[in-house]
Amino acid sequence: MSQVQPHSLFTDLDIYLFKNGTHYKLYEKFGSHVITLNGVEGTYFAVWAPSAKQVSVVGDFNYWEDGLHTLNVRWDESGIWEGFIPNIKAGEKYKYKIHSTIDDQVTEKADPFAKQSELPPKTASIVSQSHYKWQDKPWMLKRKKANALDAPFSIYEVHLGSWRRHIEDNSYLSYSELAYQLVNYVKELNFTHVQFMPIMEYPYDPSWGYQITGYFSATSRFGSPEELKFLIDKFHENNIGVILDWVPSHFPEDKHGLGNFDGSHLYEHPDPKKGYHPDWKSLIFNYGRNEVKSFLISNALFWLDQFHVDGLRVDAVASMLYLDYSRNEGEWNPNQFGGRENLEAIQFIKELNQAIYKAFPDVQTIAEESTAFPGVSKPVFLGGLGFGMKWMMGWMHDTLQYFSKAPIYRKHHQKEITFSLTYAFTENFTLPLSHDEVVYGKKSLVSKMPGDDWQKFANLRLLYSYMYTHPGAKLLFQGGEFAQHDEWNYSKSLDWHLTQFNSHKGMQKIIADLNTLYKQEKALHELQFDAKGFEWIDYNDAENSVISYIRKGKSNKDSLIVICNMTPVPRLDYRLGVPKKGVLKQLFNSDEKIYDGTGNYSNLTIKTQSKSWHYKKESVQINLPPLAVLVFNYQ
Repeated sequence: MSQVQPHSLFTDLDIYLFKNGTHYKLYEKFGSHVITLNGVEGTYFAVWAPSAKQVSVVGDFNYWEDGLHTLNVRWDESGIWEGFIPNIKAGEKYKYKIHSTIDDQVTEKADPFAKQSELPPKTASIVSQSHYKWQDKPWMLKRKKANALDAPFSIYEVHLGSWRRHIEDNSYLSYSELAYQLVNYVKELNFTHVQFMPIMEYPYDPSWGYQITGYFSATSRFGSPEELKFLIDKFHENNIGVILDWVPSHFPEDKHGLGNFDGSHLYEHPDPKKGYHPDWKSLIFNYGRNEVKSFLISNALFWLDQFHVDGLRVDAVASMLYLDYSRNEGEWNPNQFGGRENLEAIQFIKELNQAIYKAFPDVQTIAEESTAFPGVSKPVFLGGLGFGMKWMMGWMHDTLQYFSKAPIYRKHHQKEITFSLTYAFTENFTLPLSHDEVVYGKKSLVSKMPGDDWQKFANLRLLYSYMYTHPGAKLLFQGGEFAQHDEWNYSKSLDWHLTQFNSHKGMQKIIADLNTLYKQEKALHELQFDAKGFEWIDYNDAENSVISYIRKGKSNKDSLIVICNMTPVPRLDYRLGVPKKGVLKQLFNSDEKIYDGTGNYSNLTIKTQSKSWHYKKESVQINLPPLAVLVFNYQ
């Protein structure tokens, strides 16, 4: 006889919204919740399994015996099974044993809404209860300004499992340890935001977190959900925003996961042409199913609500938008209008962004999207997808291709470094130098650079300085800030011993200073997504491989002049047209000795001359250091 007592947290309105695909706080209803019923403490369980004929909760408390604690199915055809089990407290491990009406299948599943999971390779869910007291009210009150599109947005991308490990045994740092070590480091380098690669529970380390089985569970690899909240709190205490990598594009086939959940294609699309991803050998959500939309949007809002995160970077958006993504002819079917767009996924993305910005207008969603799909970062009411920003994959590709070439050949490839400005303001772009660029034989950033050691480091300083003066938000993956030689390896710590050497120390210093420059100079962020914030001085000097431009703020007095010398040849008395008469003051020089540059070419102040150049009435003569960027303002 079942020891489950009838009870429900669902109202009629909850059921209506769930079926309608517009219930965005399902985490308050589904899953396991420690409650007191009729004076007895226990746990309420609720799970969606419409193709089930019996659902039992199994766990340590009943020796994992099927049928001892069977849930009750709701009468309203919602497919929800629920009930209260007395004396089940926080910390208990459990799963759902599901008997399907389809071919008498029996599945044993982790709770899709579990807020805590066992440490992999174990796979049970854990009854969780939060008592965390947030201390970040000052940050939450001002984060609208910190996350605004006219604010500096400089992101340090981190894989928590490999940023740093314990030297003695190569074990992970905990969330609590990271709350001091990582937070202090990001603060020292002056980044405005940190971005965690997926920290939702995942079973397979080599997936880096992109194959999720516990969408509402913070991975137990680094500690408890409370400890993760403490880590986020510490970032906020230090005025650093937190962005989570979020994966609504696919999920793995692991037996305890979402696939074939109740013996049916519940979460995944039943048609393998739309429901199976050949590249990642994973399942694709059924974006046309209302309950699945509610699940995913609730999950996005869960992290924003319960963990106070400041934004979501949405992974693999291109794979969601197109039915033929990574598929050959005959492996996909066109939509109802004969096109290749996944109309259901597009509608889901729009509803997702609308729900997020309605509930949390002071956060940002960022699309990792690699195609020319129009309006990714335009509001839904203007026909866009509604993201706040989009990764500028074209800039990343062209820039790394250009910088990998020996400087002697760069004059033949000038368009590769200038082309991005022809479309830089079509979206709100983030310039990414992410984890994807330093794995699978692509080499580390510094190893991509040509020349001897000095030139490699000078080229990387040049690349970063160009990136920070180019319009758009910025993202840099861990290790790039001190020029790690080796490719990223998810299974070990970064090579921190390198930071004892001047060349690597100099790279850290230049990143810290570039972040400061980006934050302090309004011209670098106020109009970073607006064509009014950029003006070319000269993009045609291919012979010298020099480009120059003006960055502008909302006030003319904030304008900056930027000159990039893409070769190791110093250019003495290089003439440059400038917008007005006056005295230029050097704000930044990537060739300074403190960065391990030559330190030989300085232009502390330069008086303009009434000599027409670059279609401007005034000009200056500047000594351009080798492989370097100079930034000036008017005194």
